[in-house]
Amino acid sequence: MNLKENLQFDKEHLWHPYAALKNTPARFLAKEAHGTTIETADGLHLIDAVSSWWCMAHGHNAPEIVEAIQKQSEKMCHVMFGGFTHEPAIELGEKLVNFLPQGLNRIFFADSGSIAVECAAKMAVQYQYAMGHPEKSKLVALKGGYHGDTAGAMALSDPDGMHVLFREIMPHHYFAERPNCRVDEPWDDTDFVSMEQTVAEHLHEIAAVICEPVFQGGNGMWLYNAGYLKRLRKLCDRYGILLILDEIASGFFRTGPRFAMEHAGILPDIMCIGKALTGGSITMAACVASEMVAETITNSKISAFMHGPTYMANPLACAAGIASLSLFENRDYPSAVKRIEARLKQNLAPLRSLENTADVRVCGAIGVLELKAKPSSDDILKVIRETGVWLRPFCNYVYTMPPLVTTEAEIDRICEAMKRIGECEPLPVVDGDDEFHE
Repeated sequence: MNLKENLQFDKEHLWHPYAALKNTPARFLAKEAHGTTIETADGLHLIDAVSSWWCMAHGHNAPEIVEAIQKQSEKMCHVMFGGFTHEPAIELGEKLVNFLPQGLNRIFFADSGSIAVECAAKMAVQYQYAMGHPEKSKLVALKGGYHGDTAGAMALSDPDGMHVLFREIMPHHYFAERPNCRVDEPWDDTDFVSMEQTVAEHLHEIAAVICEPVFQGGNGMWLYNAGYLKRLRKLCDRYGILLILDEIASGFFRTGPRFAMEHAGILPDIMCIGKALTGGSITMAACVASEMVAETITNSKISAFMHGPTYMANPLACAAGIASLSLFENRDYPSAVKRIEARLKQNLAPLRSLENTADVRVCGAIGVLELKAKPSSDDILKVIRETGVWLRPFCNYVYTMPPLVTTEAEIDRICEAMKRIGECEPLPVVDGDDEFHE
């Protein structure tokens, strides 16, 4: 089929994420992707300013990862992890134990970030059961958070966010107000009052607290003060409840250090990782527990952790993860992220003066231009074509989370494209979603 026929078939038959069928077809047909660039079938070369939803940390088609997948495919593409183990899983596990913060060393491989979150919630409940507290089966999460699209993960995401349609099929949990103290402001202790009150009110029911450390992603691109995490760790310790940190988007140097929790110098009891784990090459995630959590469950009446995905520890994904972790270990990404952060701050700060700007936020390799009102999708696509920069705004947020190998010149182009979108004529403010919502 030619380009027009391909796009027409896509329009008629293929659903895309957070989009209507037929009315919002794919705008581009991707042909190849290398480094920071996606090439389209009609000849565009677009800088991937969002790392294909935040996972392409090393850039597209990193040769080391491609080679690892190819070599593994010649031996074994998949074998069930029930009753078998294999060298790629063991080697990836060894590398993760050395890469992760000390004390987090019991690894449950999952298919995706959403599934890792589901596992973390189940693990917390099973831990409390093992401790003799079967009544503790609820979690506390933050308003403004996002943890995934499966039912359990949706239930822990912003209750007034993108999943309100599905409230009746989701389990009920408790929510505290999101932290309002910005990442670049001094810590204000009053910011923790809502969490303290929520936990105290429902203490007898709570198994764990879950949050995205420092960076709330898919429901608002919010960056908050790490002092909140310090208070949260103390609160959980005081009451004997677990702390789960969702590092799926914030991990692997995205906010500067290896993991966002390092801004606060704390450790969770359970953490979720994904996205950049395989360098974006193939889906894989993990739910990682402390020895205390794992041993408590293992030594209880119900000793098996009750979860088991079909593709758990898929050898191809493990091979990709091994290669990706080697790149994280051997490249100076902390310095690269500092350079990206400095360039984003330099270029985005002047955008505060735009008439339609509500806020500008930067932390590590994350830059956010929050608009008072969003422009039309046609105007956004015009900017994408004219600047050669792939941005995918959602709601009023124009953001960039570029690959960690992005050059300063490319960051300049990304920021110029964000500026152009900020200068577009805003649409009238109305309720409802649009095709750019993630």
